[in-house]
Amino acid sequence: MTRTLRSVWRLVRIAFILQRHDALAPLQEIDLAPGLIYWVTRLFRRHKVTGRPGEKLARALTELGPSFIKLGQVLSTRADLLGSAVASDLSALQDRLAAFSGKEARETVEAELGKPLSEIFSSFDENALSAASIAQVHLAVTREGKEVAVKVLRPGIERAFERDLEFFTWLADVAEATQPKLRRFKPREVVALFEEQVRLEMDLRMEASAAAELAENFYDDQSYQTPAVDWDWTSRRVFTMERVSGIPMDDREALLSAGHNLEAVLQNAAEIFFKQVFRDGFFHGDQHPGNM
Repeated sequence: MTRTLRSVWRLVRIAFILQRHDALAPLQEIDLAPGLIYWVTRLFRRHKVTGRPGEKLARALTELGPSFIKLGQVLSTRADLLGSAVASDLSALQDRLAAFSGKEARETVEAELGKPLSEIFSSFDENALSAASIAQVHLAVTREGKEVAVKVLRPGIERAFERDLEFFTWLADVAEATQPKLRRFKPREVVALFEEQVRLEMDLRMEASAAAELAENFYDDQSYQTPAVDWDWTSRRVFTMERVSGIPMDDREALLSAGHNLEAVLQNAAEIFFKQVFRDGFFHGDQHPGNM
């Protein structure tokens, strides 16, 4: 099957899934792809699905796969586009996705690190602590007694992204060829940048290196702690780091119950970001509440 046929079929499937989840309302609100939405509503029967518009869209994007989940993650930070309710519902895509099995996680760790799990960790929780579009995190204890968090890449994630990137590239080519008004947005360049970023993100050694650099930049600053990297047990598909506990930044009640002054928390968060940007020129690019 040619790239064009594969991509057209993918477009039809995307439209069907959006309609099946009754997930078009938020896209209509921001006037995204009005032509596509027009034909979708006429070609496919609308399903009655329970839930808020943002919940429906989150479920549809989850079914569509990792690239679309990342799109939802970006949209979850844009309450100015979608409204606070939809953006809040899409925030579930940040770190509360369905996990893959603990057995698959164990197999990935052993294959990547070249040893049986029992020779690396004295304990390894097969139930994921959190799961996102590209990887999930498991709690473990090393043979030396260090409590760590182990980030494991999703099985088959590379193949899934290759499929989506082929579709996005085709879509960009079609947009530039048939929609002159869209050329100023440089869709081909946007897709190329997305591809570059995704390929970097799927090599967990790059994330580990970034964490180490952040830690070095704040080595004498007690306002910001970055989990230490355990390089002995880190590879392309496995990232082992110091275990750090905390409260998500958007859990207001938990912060107050723990005795935090919210104004001080906000001031500290702003100062940290400004130091990263203006002092170091190196900043954390995914500062959702769980990461912060």
